[in-house]
Amino acid sequence: MTRSRQLRLGAFMRPVSLHTGAWRYPGSYPDANFNFDHIRSFAQKLEAAKFDAFFMADHLAVLNMPVEALKRSHTVTSFEPFTLLSALAAVTERIGLAATASTTFDEPYHVARRFASLDHISNGRAAWNIVTTSNPDAALNFGLDEHVEHGERYKRAREFYDVVTGLWDSFADDAFIRDRESGIYFDPEKMHVLNHRGEELSVRGPLNIARPVQGWPVIVQAGQSDPGRQLAAETAEVVFCSPRDLDGGKALYADIKGRMQAISRDRDHLKLLPAAFVVIGDSIEEARAKRLALDSLVHYDSAIASLSIALGHDASGFDPDAPLPKDIPDTNASKTGRAQVIKLAQEENLTVRQLAQRYGGYSGLAFVGTPQSIADEMERWLDEEGSDGFNIVFPYLPQGLDDVTTRLVPELQRRGLFRREYEGTTLREHLGLPRPENRFFR
Repeated sequence: MTRSRQLRLGAFMRPVSLHTGAWRYPGSYPDANFNFDHIRSFAQKLEAAKFDAFFMADHLAVLNMPVEALKRSHTVTSFEPFTLLSALAAVTERIGLAATASTTFDEPYHVARRFASLDHISNGRAAWNIVTTSNPDAALNFGLDEHVEHGERYKRAREFYDVVTGLWDSFADDAFIRDRESGIYFDPEKMHVLNHRGEELSVRGPLNIARPVQGWPVIVQAGQSDPGRQLAAETAEVVFCSPRDLDGGKALYADIKGRMQAISRDRDHLKLLPAAFVVIGDSIEEARAKRLALDSLVHYDSAIASLSIALGHDASGFDPDAPLPKDIPDTNASKTGRAQVIKLAQEENLTVRQLAQRYGGYSGLAFVGTPQSIADEMERWLDEEGSDGFNIVFPYLPQGLDDVTTRLVPELQRRGLFRREYEGTTLREHLGLPRPENRFFR
């Protein structure tokens, strides 16, 4: 049985797992984020499981966190995405290759050229994750004394998108004749000079590379602020998001797709893929035990700092091995965030230590259970329009990835929720997205 709506699955690799204890888990590869042989094997396993895309996030500075936490985290450094994905393009055939590139600290011509090149090298598998860069320390690496204001970053990002996509349309699809007999390589009448002059950017063009295989690489966007949601509605084809539960996912889904309809965009031309941390066991109890064992590898000093931030109150004086106190004083911190911490502690009967290690490791949306119970949850998200699929965050590698590809994916396939074979060769075909028309040559 194949359903009309199927899940889209990406693999969120930053650099391999977001959980700060992942590199310490028994059997995991401590050096995975800088070991190309390991990363190549991950990409090939994901492709064998028919994943839509390998999603390589990026950051332009060592993450701004306390030194005690910084020295214990494998997530602070990683390969430069284009270098890595270009290498992976040569050892894979179908899986999409998505990379982050900043609109704040890069230039449109560079971004357009790199992604067009990756799309040609991979035969149509590239995707650009548009980010405005939230880490203020990144500004210090690009000649600035302080970070660019939030609204200004999004204003530049919107114009940046117009320029990059305009550069991708520099040549008609049939501009390159390459006629040996006549000696004509390309038709100048099918080349467009952009001559963009806007409030933020000035770019002449044309791009010095043929139009990408997909017309444009797939556009991914990750912002969830109001400007971020509007940018997604206007430009994105995939939204990488982080709702904490199904109700939050449904609200975000309805908001962004509603904004699309308001500007006459087809809502099916955008896929919402929340990050989902997946831990699989033979029973729900075993999966939860794996999660607790992983969380226990987060050092308490850095974990309690994360819990204090989440509570808006210094938790360092709490008894680590007792339940969370019921009389925590009110603060000006987010009441919603604080309520979520308390709810989690009560639902899972966590001690302060376990709760702190959860927040110090990975505290986002998680599916922890058997292949069957996780498939149930994913099916509900799809049916109730909480998402169009998920960007899977692996708890540790290679075991966590193997659990997903060899246990969860077959269960999803058995239910008709996920493909057994790729439908095409490009990432757009995997995701069911149309190929954009060239705005200058129709």
